Amino acid sequence: MAAGAVAVLLWWLSCCGLAVWRYSINGSDYSILSTRSSIQLEFEGTSFSSWSIPESCKVQNPNSPTTLLHCATPGVHTIKPNVGGQTQEEERHLIVGESHVCFLWYFKVLENFEDLTQTVTIWVYDPEISSSEELKWTAEKPSLNSKILTNLLNTLGQHPHVHTTAKRITYDPNPLSLEGTWNVTLPMSSDDVVKEIRGTEVAFQDCFISNRPFLLTFPLLILSSGPADLPVTVPAGSPLMRASGVCVYTFSVLVTEDETFQTNDSFLTWTRIRVPPGILSETDRHNVSDVTILKGAIVFIINGGIYVKTEGSFRRLDKKDGAPESGVVGVTRRTWCKVRYLFKFEKKRSRMAIWTKSEIYLGYPKFKYEKILDISELKDVLKFGSTDEVEIHYLAYTWHPLELAALVSYCSPCTTTKKMFLLLYNEDAPKWVLQDFQLEVPVDRTLKAYFLYSALPDLIVWDDRSIYYFYQNYSIHGILTAESGESDLSKLSGGSKIHNIISDHKGDILVKMENNIMFFFKSDISHAIKLHAWMNTTIKTAFYQNQLTKPYLLCYSDQNGLQHQDYPLYQELQSVFYKTPEQCPYVAFQHNIFSQVYFMDKGTTLTFWTQLVYLENTGLSIVVEHYGPNILTWTQEVSYEIASGFSTKSMLTTFFQQTNYELVDNYFQLQQKNMGLVLVQFRPTESSKMCPVSKQALEIAVGCDIDKYIEVKGFSNTECYRRDFSYVIDKEYLRDKPLENKKVRYDVEKYGCPQRLEFDMPFQPVIQLFNEHGFVRIIQANFIVWEIHGRDDYTFNNTMKQSGCINEAQTFKSMIEQNKDLPLDQVWGPHNYRTCFSYTIGKPGDLNQPYEIINYTNRNHLVWPMDHSGMYVFRVRILDPNFSFCNLTAIFAIETFGVIPRPSFYLVAALIFVLMLTFISVLVLSYFWYAKIYRKFIFEPLHKPPSKRKKN
Repeated sequence: MAAGAVAVLLWWLSCCGLAVWRYSINGSDYSILSTRSSIQLEFEGTSFSSWSIPESCKVQNPNSPTTLLHCATPGVHTIKPNVGGQTQEEERHLIVGESHVCFLWYFKVLENFEDLTQTVTIWVYDPEISSSEELKWTAEKPSLNSKILTNLLNTLGQHPHVHTTAKRITYDPNPLSLEGTWNVTLPMSSDDVVKEIRGTEVAFQDCFISNRPFLLTFPLLILSSGPADLPVTVPAGSPLMRASGVCVYTFSVLVTEDETFQTNDSFLTWTRIRVPPGILSETDRHNVSDVTILKGAIVFIINGGIYVKTEGSFRRLDKKDGAPESGVVGVTRRTWCKVRYLFKFEKKRSRMAIWTKSEIYLGYPKFKYEKILDISELKDVLKFGSTDEVEIHYLAYTWHPLELAALVSYCSPCTTTKKMFLLLYNEDAPKWVLQDFQLEVPVDRTLKAYFLYSALPDLIVWDDRSIYYFYQNYSIHGILTAESGESDLSKLSGGSKIHNIISDHKGDILVKMENNIMFFFKSDISHAIKLHAWMNTTIKTAFYQNQLTKPYLLCYSDQNGLQHQDYPLYQELQSVFYKTPEQCPYVAFQHNIFSQVYFMDKGTTLTFWTQLVYLENTGLSIVVEHYGPNILTWTQEVSYEIASGFSTKSMLTTFFQQTNYELVDNYFQLQQKNMGLVLVQFRPTESSKMCPVSKQALEIAVGCDIDKYIEVKGFSNTECYRRDFSYVIDKEYLRDKPLENKKVRYDVEKYGCPQRLEFDMPFQPVIQLFNEHGFVRIIQANFIVWEIHGRDDYTFNNTMKQSGCINEAQTFKSMIEQNKDLPLDQVWGPHNYRTCFSYTIGKPGDLNQPYEIINYTNRNHLVWPMDHSGMYVFRVRILDPNFSFCNLTAIFAIETFGVIPRPSFYLVAALIFVLMLTFISVLVLSYFWYAKIYRKFIFEPLHKPPSKRKKN
């Protein structure tokens, strides 16, 4: 046993007030606990005698409080320590499997900031023969045994890959390196953080490798402290205070009586968080009342003030930040990860909420706050009198990504009891709505609230002693009871108070008391069970979830610091349930829901498959419940199968919308009415705390997905043949017929690479649809194009008559005349599109006009002028009103060539004038020349008669 582990054990023994014992295995994945596993037994107490184990198991030293156990036979093995005197220690029923999954994936991450990627280095290790660094998760390279094992599996065909859960993208590795590792490069991501290492089904010595889920996001900043900085702590004697990241559970903070610690790897490593001197008094430094952790910041509530610790700064928020300067009671942030939904919209969303007894504030990025409620408004909402005592008791975000709940107390007069009310606030519909919720508690009770994983609001509220549950939109409510019927958990825990409550997506809820006594129950269940004692009652601990979303305990003392202790919840539950007659009413509940949020656009459907397997004649079924606006319709197809005493019920549920947006006058209002977020959940009609999963919930966001966009096929923004340039458009080619030519600067980054076409080549744009995963399909809906700089010297090869129009179709000319006050890009779109193929719409007209609407199949092309070339920058818009909630547009450019430019009119006129002048001049000159010649012959005979000679 390592020296550190021995020291921890001695510490536990020295402060022991109650004997406890526990077990552990090499590695943190208890799912591989099998007949080949070495099980470490540890007893904490002073009266240990020996270990009582079954005959099928062997123990290394039965008389040692710390020893190793091997069980050669699979099954349930009852183990307990024998102690002196009449005391009987509790026994555990340990399940040892015979699974052939016994190897694990090890990984480490290298951040590449130059290209915003992360390199995941992977290898295989056997926890039974691995190095201590690998077991502690501090190894930088494989041990010799792991290197040999990895090479052997690679020879047998092992090929791991990293699969993302949200976007379902697979990343393949490079070939195995000489060091015995695979390297996988992934882009840094903030909305696809849950990943899993998977391998091919290759076995070595009948052993397979267990899949490894893990969290990987943008690098998380661990804050630093200066050498002169001082610690901030909780008041002396207080329990540990914890806070965790919403989407990355490994990113956490712990506040103790001595220090504040921050980690990004589930406290395998950590750093101390301290603050500069001079800002807080000595008393205030030891008076942290609440804390939350954000990316790059930690928010403390200290003596009623809000303090923010960031890298290199620590300051108190005040009025210039919109925050209250004093009286702050607490701070809260979303409990469930909603980053994928929140990232899809550009609206401002809160990061946290703070409250005083009379005011509520939402906190936004850059630590700007906005008050959304004060006590006077609250009394108006609840219709209370001005003298009634109304206080804001607690705030909690619900499972809905945009809802915040306020727990409000009321009493008049405040003597023995007070009533609690619940109000909900939606950030998209900023108003408070009173819920059908009432609770009456003693006036001195302080309550906290937590919304469970559920589409319908499932809420638990607790004070120091008891837990109140409100299930299925508060319709089922009561006080949680233990097996004995006792509702006061403090009585069952030696007078201790409730400390931590954590829950997961499976509906499991763990309750830890301050003295480390633990209880377990599930959502929709009204009674809890007490778990085996795992830690000494005098040790200060806090519950967290690790990167596998499994619980672990963090122990702290000023002598030994922080100690990480994995907690095998599943094995502990099976041990407690072993002799319980209660069983899960169904055998299996399966589905194909792989994402938390789904986006639905116009004309799309979502189909989910769910299946329930149960004993014959049990009579179970699957219930579909929804929460939110009534904007979806769904149908169900149910099939049954009975075999071998089991019934299998399969159900296909299809969600869709039936609204037709064509020919409506209130297009935008109708769109807004049919957009929103609907929460849906599937659950069996009966469940119990023995069931592994109680329900499956999801979000359906109906509206525009900002990651959806269109492009024109064949165009790109790279590999252009030239850079930015300028050109001039002749004024006679412009739609508005201005007085001067228009000079345009062509921005390649904005408009993309232009495509060169000969003047006699018509062009039909082909529109492609893309989303965050890449190409989706070619769009066959109607669309329009227009030249964004105002050119109109192009036309279309199809006429309205050739396209089959019955009445005159819409054109940009007609739409501009109808919308003279609007810019060109707003005059025509899906909101005012009217078809020309109906007798009842439009009016007869000239059907020989060009038809300006294009789709993939109508063979309508853009046609270029024959007498000049030009540069055309077009914008394309989807015209079909039933295609998408998004305003889908794209830009493409065409440059025509091959035509001699038409000369100027004045140049042609001048040339003709010169030619005519020359011709006339030649004619005139010719006339006088020939006149001269003919005149000579007229007056002088052509042949002179011979003259008579004069005789002498």
